[in-house]
Amino acid sequence: MDFKALLKFLTALNRNNNREWMDQHRKQYKVLRDAFIQWLDSMDSRLGALDPDYYPTPGRRGINRINNNLLFHPDRPVYKDHFGAGLDKAPGKGDFYVQIGLGESLLAGGVWRPVPADLSRIREAIDYDGEVLEGILHKPSFKKMFGTLYEDRPLKRMPKGFSADHPHADLLKQKTFAVVRPLSEAEVLSTNFEDIVVETYLELLPFRRYLNRALSV
Repeated sequence: MDFKALLKFLTALNRNNNREWMDQHRKQYKVLRDAFIQWLDSMDSRLGALDPDYYPTPGRRGINRINNNLLFHPDRPVYKDHFGAGLDKAPGKGDFYVQIGLGESLLAGGVWRPVPADLSRIREAIDYDGEVLEGILHKPSFKKMFGTLYEDRPLKRMPKGFSADHPHADLLKQKTFAVVRPLSEAEVLSTNFEDIVVETYLELLPFRRYLNRALSV
C-alpha cells in the first residue's frame, strides 16, 4: 500500500472538499480505496493467524465511508480527511480501529460510547472484578503505548446503583472504554508499519478481551 500517495490524495481532497472535485478524481480515489482494502485484507489474515479468537473481517466489510454524515452533522465537510476501518469486528463487540489521515493517524481499540445496555454490562463487570481491568490499564507497556483511557466527558457523580466510595469509581464513571495510539507520518510511511500494527493489536488484546467478555454476558 502506497500510504504516501494516499496522504497526497487526502491533502488535495482537503483543499477541494466538494462533490465536483471528487467526481473529477473518483477514478484515483477508487484505485487508492481498492489498495487500502487489499492492505486491510492482508492485515486481516496476519492478525487472524496470531489470535485464535479473531473475527475475520474482510477489508470491504471493515472500511468506513469517506463521506461525512451531513444529516446529523451538517457543519462538517462533505468528505473526511482520513481513511478508517475496523478489524476483528465481531457483531456486538469492540473492534480494532485503524485510521490513516491528515490531521491524525492512529490505532485504537475498545468500545466507543456503548449503548446503555452495553454500558451497564461493562460497569457490572468492573463492579465484579475491576481490579483485572485496572491491572491491564496500569501495565507499564500498555501505559507507554496508550497512556490513559480516551477522555470522553466522564460522569461527575457515580452512576446509579454504585457507592461513592467504590474502589473502581473512576472507571465506573467512564462513558467510553477505548484507548488510542497516535501515529506519526513517519511511522505510517515506514517499512515496518505493519509490524507496528501487529504490536499494537497484541498489546490491546487483554483490554479488548475484558470488554468483549463483559459484552457477552
